Amino acid sequence: MRDQLYINGQWVRPDLGGYFDVIDPGNGDLIQRVPAATEEDIDHAVHAARQAFTRGWGQSTGAERAAWLEALADELDRRRDALAVLEVRDNGKPLPEAQWDIADAIGCFRYYAELARELDDRQDQPLALPDERFSCRIRYEPVGVAGQIIPWNYPLLMAAWKVAPALAAGATCVLKPSELTPLTALELAGAAERIGLPSGVLNVVTGLGSEAGAPLSQHPGVDKLAFTGSVPTGSKIMSAAAVDIKNISLELGGKSAFIVFDDADLEAAVEWIMFGIFWNQGQVCSATSRLLVQEGIAAKLLERLVDETRRITIGPGLERGVLLGPLVSAGQFQKVMGMIEQGKQEANLLTGGKRPPHLSHGFFVEPAIFDEPGENSRIWREEIFGPVLCVKRFKTEAEALKQANDSRYGLAAAVMSNDLERAARVANGLRAGIVWVNCSQPTFTQAPWGGMKQSGIGRELGRWGLDNYLEVKQVTEYRSREPWGWYIK
Repeated sequence: MRDQLYINGQWVRPDLGGYFDVIDPGNGDLIQRVPAATEEDIDHAVHAARQAFTRGWGQSTGAERAAWLEALADELDRRRDALAVLEVRDNGKPLPEAQWDIADAIGCFRYYAELARELDDRQDQPLALPDERFSCRIRYEPVGVAGQIIPWNYPLLMAAWKVAPALAAGATCVLKPSELTPLTALELAGAAERIGLPSGVLNVVTGLGSEAGAPLSQHPGVDKLAFTGSVPTGSKIMSAAAVDIKNISLELGGKSAFIVFDDADLEAAVEWIMFGIFWNQGQVCSATSRLLVQEGIAAKLLERLVDETRRITIGPGLERGVLLGPLVSAGQFQKVMGMIEQGKQEANLLTGGKRPPHLSHGFFVEPAIFDEPGENSRIWREEIFGPVLCVKRFKTEAEALKQANDSRYGLAAAVMSNDLERAARVANGLRAGIVWVNCSQPTFTQAPWGGMKQSGIGRELGRWGLDNYLEVKQVTEYRSREPWGWYIK
């Protein structure tokens, strides 16, 4: 495990010598101490990224960059088992989830290697113009230096979502992981070092948001800001970007709805509802935490849902058979427990919502289900970011759609029905950037990811993720031998 910053291809100690603790959420023990970067370190990293961009990376071909991305993927693949265990210790999630995440991160680098090669074929494609005296070609050029700030819920995977498309496009990166889960981001830097990635192309700076994230957002040498996290922090980053008119992409919070019609398969609905809210301890921005159930199926569905929820095995992520690990930190545990206590005043708690009696250490909470909260209650309106599900009933399709869309968020939504025409109609009516039909939470690198309303700006993943780090340039040429003759006749 690393205990230094990775700047300009070197492992360096922070300028001011600060460090902070990284805690295992499964037991509350110290894992290690990592460097606390400050404005001085951010400046060094941005400068290194700028030099790397101008001295060659920004002018390299897509094929050249693809080779580096594949080398990174291979290096991560060689250590995938150790990375998964480290992710569990750092984040708390069950090992099978961490293994899935690491595999997805590796796949993300491979996918963007393919797109980097394809980018070469897209360059200088002719564009037909209505005036034959002119020709036009279109170029896709890297945005420059990208400042990237990632959350703690999917540490290495979120790093891959940001770094892979940026490098594929020809941008250089200053990556700041969450102070709660910085360890696998530092291992990504270690992989970059081992393969000999050119100095300054990828810089990884660990630190607190106020001391490292804010200076990165405000740095005049950063051309592009990419952030995944909370709405309040996203608003601050957007304000910082406005000063220099920086290119930004924001993937923010969610309070996603899951609509279940009474013709849905009951067992399938229970499975997908649970996967939609209890996966990763509910610490998922797209979690379908608002369940809308049609009246005809509500009683049976809730009975099965409560029964299966009580069967979930809770414990440390490295224990065999565990399906729900601890929350990521003491602060997150206190926040979620506070919302649960608030929820008890606003709705009927059907199950869960307390510390499991057999787990006295660590940040564990039993998954909670609330029935019929008020439309303006906090637990129905606000993102909790924990294993907390709120349920309401509806009569008609129009009523369900209205309730689902009645939110300041618009990241994701889901609908279940055996009537596929109705499901498609509802999916089209949902004001969300991601809609799942007869499932919840499947995520593919090839498909666009992002939200509407306060859930963000722009899209990640797929070709859209690559486009986040590209500037489009037209090159138009006057090809006629005749003089233009506007002023000089």
